[in-house]
Amino acid sequence: MDKRTTEREAVAELRDGMTIGIGGWGSRRKPMSVVREILRSDLRDLTLVTYGGPDAGLLCKTGKVSRIIYGFVSLDSIPLEPHFRAVRQAGSVEAVELDEGMLQWGLYAATLRLPFLPTRAGLGSDVLAINERWIKPVHSPYADGEELVAMPAIELDAAFVHLNRADVRGNAQYLGPDPYFDDLFCGAAKRRFVTCERIVETGDLVKGGVPQTLLLNRSQVDGVIEAPLGAHFTECPPDYGRDEAFQREYAKTAKDPDHWDRFYAKYIDTVDEDEYQKRVREA
Repeated sequence: MDKRTTEREAVAELRDGMTIGIGGWGSRRKPMSVVREILRSDLRDLTLVTYGGPDAGLLCKTGKVSRIIYGFVSLDSIPLEPHFRAVRQAGSVEAVELDEGMLQWGLYAATLRLPFLPTRAGLGSDVLAINERWIKPVHSPYADGEELVAMPAIELDAAFVHLNRADVRGNAQYLGPDPYFDDLFCGAAKRRFVTCERIVETGDLVKGGVPQTLLLNRSQVDGVIEAPLGAHFTECPPDYGRDEAFQREYAKTAKDPDHWDRFYAKYIDTVDEDEYQKRVREA
């Protein structure tokens, strides 16, 4: 089955109030072409689940998100994502702050279609105190009786991830050093979309004899979007590194509303993805 689609068609499936997962890690291999399409849409009141980077900053800054569930939010080479920091300090979004392992376990529970999974992550920390209405302790039913954290499943209406290569059926491959948890985002979601640098023939995905790089199989993907440089300005090794100059410009916009307005008009509001890529090349 040919599952090729576009960012616009995929985002058109979303509705206000949905819970969406964004794969990648910090400022690494984020499906930014989809994030930009969401920014251009009329969507509101989303719950965002992420190991956050500029996806969190942009979507929270522009009022698309009312609730965010995250393990951290960082631009990596810039430790604190400045736009997310501003909305977090202002209290303008509901924030569910988790240990990184708790977020992983919540996605894994949803993937397994379980209501929760027990974990030790979070014990002895304020993570439980600030999330006491949502995350509960549980005791082992066995002789040890150990107190554990019952990490609830984090179910997603839709998930978006960015990988290096994919075929038209939805088999998808990462070529960089880390798969992150993109497979769990897709496993936890009802609708799953992968953007990729290049669509290739299925046989090309296994050339070189490295089958473990095949992170997603076609049963885990509903739509495939060919998006060269679609992770920009985050990194997507080995295809390209992070655009540090662009990221620094983005970060500076958090300090100056006029700078933000110019940046948003130039790169988001008045352009489609092709024009965005053209303006980046010309910058």
